[in-house]
Amino acid sequence: MAKYGRKASQKVEKAMHERKRGTLRSGRSRKRVTSRKQAIAIGLSEARRAGGKVPRKKSSSSRKRSSSRKRSSSRPSSKKR
Repeated sequence: MAKYGRKASQKVEKAMHERKRGTLRSGRSRKRVTSRKQAIAIGLSEARRAGGKVPRKKSSSSRKRSSSRKRSSSRPSSKKR
């Protein structure tokens, strides 16, 4: 069974075209989007709002946990006093 619906495909395609033309803007700041990944995220977000078939976003708490774990392991464990 397909993970994403037709509506999601259309919204992402539209966002990618806007990004290429330089007309795609993001969120509150309304800054121009140049990142491919950000354009896809905007398209999927629009598809969700329009009621398209799109999987749920991962919760921010799970993202924070994984990134903090990575940071702590890369730091040296010796403490200077």
